[in-house]
Amino acid sequence: MFPVPHQPPRGQPRGGHAGVAPPGWPREVRPPDAPGWEGTAASWLLDQCPPEYRRWPGLRRHLVVLARFAVLHVEAQQAATRRGLSEIRGDLKDVASREVVEAAVQTFQLEDARLMALRRGIGLVEEAVRGRRYVARM
Repeated sequence: MFPVPHQPPRGQPRGGHAGVAPPGWPREVRPPDAPGWEGTAASWLLDQCPPEYRRWPGLRRHLVVLARFAVLHVEAQQAATRRGLSEIRGDLKDVASREVVEAAVQTFQLEDARLMALRRGIGLVEEAVRGRRYVARM
């Protein structure tokens, strides 16, 4: 079964699609329209953001705003990681051994891969918060 995008026509209920999540959907978040899914989405999104974000009631009350904040936060982390990767060899060549520099490069590469997967998951949650649903296709 492969999930495919589904947007219900305006004014029609979204029922019948609970429990279907696309590849890359965070395992900590219940599928869209499952009971309590928005609560699990909010908790997970807050876990992906700086701890200070928990202080802002508006982020907790407006899931679509929290999702957007999370997207922007992770994209900023991606930019910083990619910058670090592009500069690390030159920055450390005179102060660290080649092995240490290569370990730092590998760490940046692993972090970049982690952030790419995280960005996909947050993006899928944001799409669901905005009303996008997936249906199983055989």
